[in-house]
Amino acid sequence: MLDELDDIHPLFHGAPSTTEFKKLRKRIIRNVREAVEQYGMVERGAKWLVCLSGGKDSYTLLAALYELKWRGLLPVDLLACNLDQGQPGFPATVLPEFLERMQVPHRIEYQDTYSIVKDKVPAGRTYCALCSRLRRGNLYRIAREEGCTAVVLGHHRDDILETFFMNLFHGGRLATMPPKLVNEEGDLFLYRPMAHVAEEDCEKFANAMNYPIIPCDLCGSQDGLQRQQVKKILDSWEKNAPGRRQVMFKALTNVRPSHMLDPKLFDFLGLATQTGESTGTNSEDSPEIPILR
Repeated sequence: MLDELDDIHPLFHGAPSTTEFKKLRKRIIRNVREAVEQYGMVERGAKWLVCLSGGKDSYTLLAALYELKWRGLLPVDLLACNLDQGQPGFPATVLPEFLERMQVPHRIEYQDTYSIVKDKVPAGRTYCALCSRLRRGNLYRIAREEGCTAVVLGHHRDDILETFFMNLFHGGRLATMPPKLVNEEGDLFLYRPMAHVAEEDCEKFANAMNYPIIPCDLCGSQDGLQRQQVKKILDSWEKNAPGRRQVMFKALTNVRPSHMLDPKLFDFLGLATQTGESTGTNSEDSPEIPILR
C-alpha cells in the first residue's frame, strides 16, 4: 500500500513502514471509499470544502481524501478550510504552515464566534451547541464564496453512534448524523466520508503520522456531560463484548420500518392480510375509536 516517496502525496511522507500501519492505512482508505460510493457523494464538477479543526479526525479525513484523489479514485477538487473562531490560545499558525508544507490548497478564515457564544450562553453551560451552529453557518458561506458544491466534515463511526444514543436517551427519537444531506437552503451537500471509520483508527493514524494535533478544549467547554456519559457506556459495552460498536453501527444501516412503531414510516393502517382484510380505521365507514378514560 505504501509507495515510493515520489509516488505519494506529501501528506504521507514519512509514513511508518510497519505492516501494522499499512493495514491501518488500507482499512481507513477502504472505509472512506466505501462510504463515498455507497452514499453517492461524487457528482459531476464537484468541489469540496474539507473542514479542518486540527484534530486527529480532520487530519485523517484530509489524508484519506487526498489518497483517493492521488490514485484517481476521487474525481473532485478539494479545498481545505480552517475556521479560526477566536478561542483563547488557539495556535493560529499551525494549520496554515502545515497545509503550505503539504502543498494542500486551503483557506483560513477568522471569525470571532467565541465572543458571541460567551455573551449568549449562561455561565456553567456548554458552548458547543451554539458554537457548532455559528461554525456551520460560516462554513456554508465560505463554500458558496469558493464555488464549492459540498461541505465535508470529519465525523467518524463513533460520533455517529454516540449521537444516535444521545437522541435515544435524551431526545426521544431515533436519529443520528447522516453521511449525506442537503442544507436547509437546498444549495449545498454536507458529507461525512468517514462514517465507516472507527475513532480508534483515526487516533492511531494521526499519531503515527505525527500530525500537529490541536486540542479541542481550548474554549474551556466540552461537548456536554451527556456525550461523555454515552461514550463511557459504549466503551463499557465494547470492553465486555469486543466488536459491539460495529454491530450497532451495522444496525443503523439495516432499518426495518415495519418492525418499528412510526406510522409515518410504515402504513400500519393500510396493512392487510392475504385475504385483503385490513384493521385500518381511516375508512369513512369505520366506527370511531372510543376515548379511553
